[in-house]
Amino acid sequence: MRAEGQGHTDLVGNVIEARRDAYVALADRIWDLAETRWQEFQSVEAQIELLEREGFRITRNLGGLPTAFMAEAGESGPIAGFLGEYDALSNMSQEPGAVEARHLCEGASGHGCGHHLLGVGAMLAAVAARDGNARHGRAGIVRYYGCPAEEGGAGKAFMAREGVFDDLDFALTWHPGPFSGIFKYKALAVIQAAFRFSGIASHAAASPHLGRSALDAVELMNVGVNFLREHMPQEARVHYAITDAGGKAPNVVQEKAEVLYVVRAPDIVGARELFERVQQIAEAAALMTETSVTMEFDRACSNVIRNGVIENLMMRNLEALGSPPFDESDHAFAARLEASFTDEDLRECMASYNGPANARGLWQAPLALAGEPGTLTGSSDVGDVSWIAPTTQYLGACYAVGTHMHTWQLVAQGKLPAAHKGMLHAAKVMAATALDMFRHPEWIAEAKAEHRWRTGGRSYISPIPPDVIAAPLRGR
Repeated sequence: MRAEGQGHTDLVGNVIEARRDAYVALADRIWDLAETRWQEFQSVEAQIELLEREGFRITRNLGGLPTAFMAEAGESGPIAGFLGEYDALSNMSQEPGAVEARHLCEGASGHGCGHHLLGVGAMLAAVAARDGNARHGRAGIVRYYGCPAEEGGAGKAFMAREGVFDDLDFALTWHPGPFSGIFKYKALAVIQAAFRFSGIASHAAASPHLGRSALDAVELMNVGVNFLREHMPQEARVHYAITDAGGKAPNVVQEKAEVLYVVRAPDIVGARELFERVQQIAEAAALMTETSVTMEFDRACSNVIRNGVIENLMMRNLEALGSPPFDESDHAFAARLEASFTDEDLRECMASYNGPANARGLWQAPLALAGEPGTLTGSSDVGDVSWIAPTTQYLGACYAVGTHMHTWQLVAQGKLPAAHKGMLHAAKVMAATALDMFRHPEWIAEAKAEHRWRTGGRSYISPIPPDVIAAPLRGR
């Protein structure tokens, strides 16, 4: 297998550079909007407006989700899906271009994971792939999937449950980061649910024996889960937050209390097993306190299935395209920002991405594809798409080395020229890879054969029960 070389990379480069200003402006617009999960209405409209001008057919409310959509071009041939995101994070407001934490608006949301770049970069890759097929008179259907609520919502998992990815031949996406390369990192399966305890209120001094404390039940559940940690797989993770402590009056036995749990494991089977144990602990806590408990399932997503066929092809296109074109001013800002990173920030960044120990500032050399995966033990709803079709993710250098996801430093860099250059570069890599796949149907067949091997021939089973609605938890 080899990439098609200079022809494809020159073609996609010309298409993308000709559209640079419009797509950079769109990314900055979505950064400004900073809409959180299931609320990304303006971000969706801004993308659709540009895609309609590009001549794509639009399907709104995809999978029954108001902020999910699909843009499609082409009439026949293999189907390529480009996966985009555009949701922000709560309480991540930050002044752009600052080298110290400085909120734009206290308590407001912000793009702390670079999804404003992710979605627009994937859009632009889809446009370039469409134009490349047209230039060569080649059959192929190109789709851009607007996917909401990756942060805490698992939007793609809900879309996958509704079958919107079922006819894809392959899927491509990317994620901004501090390095360039193939996103070969582990992503854990995840299940999230709220546990709500109900008890009996009473005067905590005059008649405590009449009360049954829901807060006691929450605390006992947390203690039980903390003891569980010794007896669960090493790579698994369990986190919780008390989202309702039952009030602020200590002289009233708390009648209501709630805790939100996130359970992660290397695969969805392990996540389900661990989640069942957490549920048993919740029931035991209710039994001990003579309260009752209900569980509201919020979201879940599967582990990521990698695809070496597409990864190797994408790496060859990255090598043909070279490094993102960062300049002296880009490097100068990264050097100023480095003062905000601790030594631990830098060490953890190298360990997470298996980056060079001497990496600093804006690192342009791509990471090698060979070697062990890194240790990013978060989760991604890209996993659900990867169980349905061969899927590969590009990792695009947009931020200074030492930058971690969900931090003020990442938000601050989101509108800088370096971030824009990294986004455009990512679009070129993905578009060139798609064009190679369209030109060589035998590579699509090889990717599908590998996909069957990696999944063990198992069909995708949604980790989200059919009665769970894609929406914020009740009362949020």
